[in-house]
Amino acid sequence: MIIVNLDVMLAKRKMSLTELSERVGITIANLSILKNGRAKAVRFETLDRICAVLDCQPGEILEWRPGGNADGEA
Repeated sequence: MIIVNLDVMLAKRKMSLTELSERVGITIANLSILKNGRAKAVRFETLDRICAVLDCQPGEILEWRPGGNADGEA
């Protein structure tokens, strides 16, 4: 399963979801869906903009862990 560590990166950068939303140009609602692991997909363009604003690598935001399936169920 894919784990989204966006909240960890926001804390490391001392940035709010609102500020990230404004700087990336994505709604808070869509970022919240991503942050809470409810997103079914993420565009590379979106990931690129998030990484640029947070000055990080995609692997610092997305993590794979064994277990579960593509629907997030064990």
